[in-house]
Amino acid sequence: MKLLLYNNFRLGIMNQNEDGIIDAMEILSEKASLAEHDPMQTVIQNWDEFKSKLQKLSTSKNSIPLKDVRLRAPLPRPGQIVCMAGNYLEPDHPVMMAFNGFIKTNTSVIGLNDTVILTPQTTDVFHFEPELGVIIGKHASNVTEEEALDHVFGYTNFIDASARGLGEGFFLQKSWATSGPMGPVIVTSDELGNQQDLNIRMWINNELRHDFTTKNMARSVPKLIHLISRAFPLEAGDIISTGTHHFGLRPIKDKDIVKMEIDKIGTLQVDVNDPLNRTWPED
Repeated sequence: MKLLLYNNFRLGIMNQNEDGIIDAMEILSEKASLAEHDPMQTVIQNWDEFKSKLQKLSTSKNSIPLKDVRLRAPLPRPGQIVCMAGNYLEPDHPVMMAFNGFIKTNTSVIGLNDTVILTPQTTDVFHFEPELGVIIGKHASNVTEEEALDHVFGYTNFIDASARGLGEGFFLQKSWATSGPMGPVIVTSDELGNQQDLNIRMWINNELRHDFTTKNMARSVPKLIHLISRAFPLEAGDIISTGTHHFGLRPIKDKDIVKMEIDKIGTLQVDVNDPLNRTWPED
């Protein structure tokens, strides 16, 4: 299933033709207090209860035309956003780098057709990194690689927007407001299939800049979950953003339109606003 939030953060399911939204708020009636805060988080935390109900509802012929709704970030305030650094084998880095990552603030999250507002702080350049986002479905602590995928709820598009040169590390460069576009849907793990065989692409102003495959991850999704869960627990609603292939990076500037796409997940598009209208050399 492709689950989403729309309009005033109502829970929905993408219909089978992917041209309409099936409203799913009715299944949350018994947990209304939680649903008002974040319907998707409620579903993730109670997946065993809601899965069959949502599967049945997903075959409904009653849907709202996609053109008539506003899709939101499917997890507007996730728990932890754990981002990987240097997790792809690339021509300039053909060997596995040291395991490294950072925490991105959950207040960075925005959704489809929202605007990334570039931080006015002094920086060298802005880059957008298209990544596969992994949504954790249940508590994971010290899990093995063999157990890891049992802890995955689903997958989504994630853009790690970066302000290079801001401060001396990832903390300031990665967590300014609006620097975490995601969505517009979460594809449940049972529908996605092999997460290590997906093409990821990103366009800037209709120019294809990134075109790579998750086959080239230095550490697979199960390996990442294993390593992260040894360092600290992961909880339902946390996101692991699995890193990017850096070949194709291009400076981001005011009025850019950025679109990313992952096989079986769909397309995420955002625009860019720079209050200072800064520019950098293209490459």
